[in-house]
Amino acid sequence: MKAVLRTRSLPALLLAALTLVVATLLAPSAGAATSISTIAEALRKNPVYVDPAVSRELPAADAKALGKQIKDAGSAGKPLFIAVLPAGYPTQSLFADLRAATGITGLYAIRLGDRFDARADSSVVSRTAVQNLVNSVQGEDTTTQLTDFTDRALAGMGGRAPASWGTTGAGGGVPSTALIIAGALVVAGGAGAYALVRRGRRRHEEEQRAALERLRVVVDEDITAFGEELDRLDFHPAEAGADDAMRADYERALDAYEQAKTCMAEAAKPEDVRAVTQALEDGRFSLMQLAARREGRPLPERRPPCFFDPRHGPSVADAAWTPPGGAPREVPVCAADQARLADGRDPAVREVDTDYGRRPYWDAGPAYGPWAGGYFGGGILPGLLVGTLLGSVMSTPSYGADYGTGYGDFGVGGYEGGDMSGADFDPGDFGGGFGDGGGGDFGGGF
Repeated sequence: MKAVLRTRSLPALLLAALTLVVATLLAPSAGAATSISTIAEALRKNPVYVDPAVSRELPAADAKALGKQIKDAGSAGKPLFIAVLPAGYPTQSLFADLRAATGITGLYAIRLGDRFDARADSSVVSRTAVQNLVNSVQGEDTTTQLTDFTDRALAGMGGRAPASWGTTGAGGGVPSTALIIAGALVVAGGAGAYALVRRGRRRHEEEQRAALERLRVVVDEDITAFGEELDRLDFHPAEAGADDAMRADYERALDAYEQAKTCMAEAAKPEDVRAVTQALEDGRFSLMQLAARREGRPLPERRPPCFFDPRHGPSVADAAWTPPGGAPREVPVCAADQARLADGRDPAVREVDTDYGRRPYWDAGPAYGPWAGGYFGGGILPGLLVGTLLGSVMSTPSYGADYGTGYGDFGVGGYEGGDMSGADFDPGDFGGGFGDGGGGDFGGGF
């Protein structure tokens, strides 16, 4: 009887052994963490890598759609790298090690369990911008989080896709049988992937409309302030002593006021705001000329408005100023702010509403580029905004496509993103977060 039982169990044992062999071939070992070299090799071929141990976190169709969106961004794709890793993956120096192993300048984002963080070469995205991007997607599920992060990052980052990227789709280093199965799933989910890309495009359009509405509040305040200046003006074209030059100045100021209101009413995107603030600045200069003629003074030199708040009026001098954590620079200032700085006090800065509370306009988002560009024309804007969030965003090649061009030379030096730099990168760009100390403040902290 015992012999019979052993004989009947042999087929079952063979079947179990065969199943184990097949499973081993199709599923890479989950017992050990995937090496940094393996992840880096996959990212050199594709923008998105999903560890086999967490393949359910980001479905193949969604990973493929994200990869395609990254490769199709701009005219040559963008150097955005995304990795989805198991919750227990070692975090010590993860970002710096991955960047060194990949050897490509870019923006690196990692979903690790239910935590998310990112790092970037400063030539691609500023550290402040990366922090804001990470904070804006915290608490979302994997697909939503990575989709939202990709949409927002592509809108403001610089660089181009590395030449090493081949066909679209996420990397993974799995056998051919598994690739065939994954391919079938991708085909079946093609409609879903297309819908994901379209959703990203619609979301970007919605974000631009929302940015315009928020910007509209600030511009309406500017228009109202200039209208009040006109109301306070004690001038009548027919008054005694008025000449044709004075009347022409007054007429130009009135025309600028009407033009600003009309342009704002017709604005359809943030870029359109530039014409509004340019008209307001032209109008204020006309009022300065009118005042000089009436008082018998020499006509004023055309100067940009006060950097800290253009509503302060035209600047009277350039003063040294250093933003928090930034480099010193010369900025045009009004008489009141010049006195404040000379006394060691803070200038009266124009703050606006953001998702993170009231912030100076130069740290409020990319939509304020056209707003500032209308006030500070002539190519001086890059020098004023160097080291700020707005200046960093405007330096990216993609900025012109969304918010217009012609703001001056915002070019970035060194590697632009997507270039093979090997280990030649600033480790400080990849410091903080879980990359230091094996956990730390992973999830957006810097």
